[in-house]
Amino acid sequence: MARKRSAQGEVKRDGGLPTKAEILKFVEGAQEKVGKREIARAFGVKGSDRIELKRLLSEMTDEGALAGRRNEVRAKGAVPPVSVVEVVGRDEDGDLVAEPVVWDHAEGARPKIMLVKSRRFADVGELALAIGDRVLARVRRLDERDVQGFELEGEPIKKLPREKRRLLGIFRADKKRGGGLIAPVDRKELRDWPVAPTDTGEARDGDLVRFDLPREHRYGVPQARVIETLGNPQDQRRISLIAVHAHGIPDDFPEGVLAELERLEPPRAANRSDLRHLPLVTIDPADARDHDDAVHAEPDPDPSNRGGFIVTVAIADVAHYVRPGTRLDREAQIRGNSVYFPDRVVPMLPERISNDLCSLREHQERPCLAVRMVLDRRGEKLSHRFERATMRSAAKLSYEEAQSAFDGTPSEKCRPLMGTALEPLWAAYRALVTARARREPLDLDLPERKIVLDSQGRVDRIVVPERLEAHRLIEEFMIQANVAAAETLEQRRTALVYRAHGQPSKEKLTALRDFLDSLQLRLPAGELKPAHFNRVLAQAKSLPTADLVNEVVLRSQAQAEYTTENYGHFGLNLRRYAHFTSPIRRYADLVVHRALVRALRFGPGGLTDEEVPQLADVARSISEAERRAMAAERETIDRLIAAHLADRVGAEFQGRISGVTRSGLFVRLKDTGADGFVPASSMIGDFYHHVEAAHALVGSRSGEAFRLGDHVLVRLVEAIPTAGALRFEMLSKGKRGHVSLDKGWRGRRTVRGRRRAG
Repeated sequence: MARKRSAQGEVKRDGGLPTKAEILKFVEGAQEKVGKREIARAFGVKGSDRIELKRLLSEMTDEGALAGRRNEVRAKGAVPPVSVVEVVGRDEDGDLVAEPVVWDHAEGARPKIMLVKSRRFADVGELALAIGDRVLARVRRLDERDVQGFELEGEPIKKLPREKRRLLGIFRADKKRGGGLIAPVDRKELRDWPVAPTDTGEARDGDLVRFDLPREHRYGVPQARVIETLGNPQDQRRISLIAVHAHGIPDDFPEGVLAELERLEPPRAANRSDLRHLPLVTIDPADARDHDDAVHAEPDPDPSNRGGFIVTVAIADVAHYVRPGTRLDREAQIRGNSVYFPDRVVPMLPERISNDLCSLREHQERPCLAVRMVLDRRGEKLSHRFERATMRSAAKLSYEEAQSAFDGTPSEKCRPLMGTALEPLWAAYRALVTARARREPLDLDLPERKIVLDSQGRVDRIVVPERLEAHRLIEEFMIQANVAAAETLEQRRTALVYRAHGQPSKEKLTALRDFLDSLQLRLPAGELKPAHFNRVLAQAKSLPTADLVNEVVLRSQAQAEYTTENYGHFGLNLRRYAHFTSPIRRYADLVVHRALVRALRFGPGGLTDEEVPQLADVARSISEAERRAMAAERETIDRLIAAHLADRVGAEFQGRISGVTRSGLFVRLKDTGADGFVPASSMIGDFYHHVEAAHALVGSRSGEAFRLGDHVLVRLVEAIPTAGALRFEMLSKGKRGHVSLDKGWRGRRTVRGRRRAG
C-alpha cells in the first residue's frame, strides 16, 4: 500500500490498518499525547476502518503491549511525553531524579527519570526544586542507557504548586493478618490508612514510608500502597528523619561531591596578609564542632581617636575551597544552609570543610577573610578595611568560659589572654552597647528552650539556657562586620545579596493594635520605628502576660529574607545589611565573600560574571531553604516533646492560651513549652463565639471567656508523636467580664461545646 510522510514526519498510509508493530513504533516515538484519533490520522485510517483500529488497540492493550485509555495510549511501561513527575532524590553526582506521579503498578516499578537543566524555562532550574516538588516535564527516552543506567530524561516545563505534603507516614504492621496501617506524620491529616498485605513493599514495622492512595473505583475506600521505605526513625535514634523527608532536605552528600574534597588544597600564605600575631579568639557554644568566626579588639593608638578601639573580625575563607561551578558549590546552593535538629545536624558543607579545613581551630593556621574596624569611644564606626589573610586562633572559648573571664574570674586558659584579648574585647563591646542603645533596634525578649536528649535519643529535659553578655558581645561584633560588608560592596558597586527585613504590614499592625488595646497598651499612629515597639514591650514588663506580648509583637513582624534589592533591616534599624559572618552554614554568606573577593581583587574564588545575573534566583532559593529548615526544626521539636509526653496521657498541666481560633484554643504548657489544641467542640456546656478583635472565645450563655494569654489548667487527652500533635481537655473555667459579646453577635457562627453530663 502506498505511503507518504506528514508535515510532522509521521508515516501515513492511504488507507487500511497499520500493523501492531507499526502502531507500537509510532506510540514509542511520539513527542505529544497519542490516542486513537492521532493514530488514525497518522496512518490515514478512515471510515469503517476506525472501528477495526479501536478493536486492534483494545487487543494490544489486553496483550500488554499498550497501556492507558482509548484517547491516550502508550507503550506499556512507558512514560507519556509530557508528564507530571515528582522529585524523589538525587544520583551520586547530585543531579535530581524524578518519578511519574500517575503510574499503574501492574506495569512494574515506577521508572526513574533524570531531570536535566531546562533550556527554555530557567525559573524551574535545580535551585528552584527540592525533593517532594512536582513539575510538569517533557520526558524522552534516551537512545541508550547513560553511565548511571538512566533510560529517561525529563526537561522541567513548569513547577506545580506544592499544595500538600508528600504522603509520608509510619508503617505499623499487622503481624496476625498481614498488611497494616500507615500512621500520619502531618498533624493536619490525623487518620490512619489501611495497607493490604500485597502493598507493603519492603516496609517493616516502624519504618517511615512514602505512599500513595490509589482507588479501584469512584466510591472505593482509599487504601495506601507503600512506594518507598525511608528508614526507621526509632532504630536510628533520629526522629528528625521524618522532617528531613517531609521537607525534602538533602541529608547525604553525593559521591561526586565527596570526590572533590580529595583535590582541595590550602592556600599559600605568601599571597595573604599575616594576622598570626594577633590573639584572635573563637567564642562558641561548648559543644560546637565548627568555628567560623574569631574576634579581637585593642585600644586605638591614634591620638585623634582617644578612647577608641580597633576591632578585628576574622571569618573562615570558605570561598577559597568552594569555587563557583563545582559540585561542592552546587550542593551548597541546593542546601542553602545547615539545619540544626536536637538529635543531629544536616550540614551545608561536608565535614571535611566545615569541621577541618575551614574551622578556625585553636593554635592552627587557617585562611580567613577579615575586617578591621575602627570605632570611637561612643561605639560609632569611623572606618573599616577588609583583607584576605592567614590567622591562628589563640584560644577556643565557650560562652560560659568567656563570661567568667569578663566577670573577673578567668580560667587557667583565659588568664594569659586577659590583657591582650579579653579585657579589650569587653571594653569595645561596652562602647558598642551605647551605640546600639542610640540606634534602638527591636528589643524582643524571647527565651529559647533547648531540648537535651539522653543516650537513647529521647528527651531527657528541656532547659532555657541563660542569656549571657558573651552571647551579645559576639552578636554585636558580627552585626558590625555584616554592615561593613554591605557598605563595601555598595561603594564598589558590586552585586550582592542583602539580608533584608521589611516593616510590618498594615494588616498585621491592625491585628496587633487590637490585641494591645485589650491590654490597655498603645502603638502610635503613623510610621513606626523599632523604638515604638520597644516602648510597648517596656510597658508590658509589669504585666503577667509580658512574655505573650513579646511573642505577639514578634508575630506582627515581617519575615526577613535574602534579596538583591535593598530595603533595609527594620528589626536591626539598619539601612543596609548583608550576612558575611557564617559561610560554613549559610550560602548567603559565601556569596557575600565571593562578592568581596571580586570587588577587592583578592584573587581566585570571586563572584563570576555568570553568577551575577543569577543572584536574584539564588536569593529566592536560599530564602525558601531557610523557611524549610525552620519548619523542619520546629516540627522535630514538636515530635520529640509529643513522644516525651505520650506516657502521660491523662495527666494535668498548667499552661497558657497561645492562640485562639474559631475551632478552638492552642495552649502552651508551662514546663515544656509544648503546644497542643483544645477543640471548642470539647468544651463543656456552652456555645462559644470567636471574638477576633479580643483574641477570645466567649460563651454565649455564660459569658465566660477564654482569652489569649490566660493561664489555664488542661488535661492531656491524646499524644501522637509521629505527627507532633497534642490534644488537651480544658479543665479551667473561663473568666467573666473581661471580654463581652457585642450586640450583633447573634446569628454569627458559634462553636458548640459538649453538654454537661446530667
